[in-house]
Amino acid sequence: MKKTSWAAIALVSVAISWGAAFVLMKDAIENQPFFDFLAIRFTIAVAVMIAVRPATIKKFDGPMIKHGLLLGVMLGLGYVTQTIGLEMTTAAITGFITGLYVVLTPLLGWLFFKKKIGTKLILGVVLATVALGLISINGLSIEAGQLWVVLSAFLFAAHIVGLSIWSPGKDVYALTVMQLATVGAISWIGSFTDGSYQSPPDALGWFAVLFTAVFSTAVAFLVQTWAQSLMDASRVAILLTSEVIWAALIAVIVGQEVLGFKTIIGGAIMIAAMLIVEWPSKEALPVQPRLLD
Repeated sequence: MKKTSWAAIALVSVAISWGAAFVLMKDAIENQPFFDFLAIRFTIAVAVMIAVRPATIKKFDGPMIKHGLLLGVMLGLGYVTQTIGLEMTTAAITGFITGLYVVLTPLLGWLFFKKKIGTKLILGVVLATVALGLISINGLSIEAGQLWVVLSAFLFAAHIVGLSIWSPGKDVYALTVMQLATVGAISWIGSFTDGSYQSPPDALGWFAVLFTAVFSTAVAFLVQTWAQSLMDASRVAILLTSEVIWAALIAVIVGQEVLGFKTIIGGAIMIAAMLIVEWPSKEALPVQPRLLD
């Protein structure tokens, strides 16, 4: 089997782990404050990444620390708002709405940096708006949790735009460690501001922490970095968009939720919008390590 085929399989595995992360976190944060969950998750993820490459610490120079902190704040706020939303709505809906970042990334690039806007982006924005309406609007109201997830999608999109500006010329691995460490620091601040730290209450809680820290964060980054050295960035992005499908599918399989017809249609339209925007284009923003879930 070709290396590119193995890379494709590995990327789908990453997408599955991201989808599973939504489901695992949904149950975990019902029994542990979400700041505490995020704090221990990212502390473990950073420890694993440093253990794999100890020399990474030597690459923390001035610009690396400055830009890593700025990017880490955006990423951290994205995780916090996403987790608040997940606490208030379902795993599948959180996954679908988080996928908005795919459409919002080039849109923000156009708004702030005057990058060329094409027909694909316009179509993607229209479809994503329709999908968001189908997923979120219930009668004449929108759930507060879903608004938190929309905010997280904006923050994740801003984070990726920031990466496209500040990551060139830097060691990507070290920059990622700095960002994740910042997310961990923000989470610890939130944890102690909200009271004293509470560890996962049972084995299932620890499984969720370890799975999301090791597989959905540290291993996911390593796999994505390796795959992007073998495959076109757009193909990598398309394979990773399947995470929203896996989030919904796993949530249904484990009996965590039952998807309504409107949500299924909205989710399908959101996936279509993501694929349209991500389809290979010479002018697309470069795909950066996601580490969203």
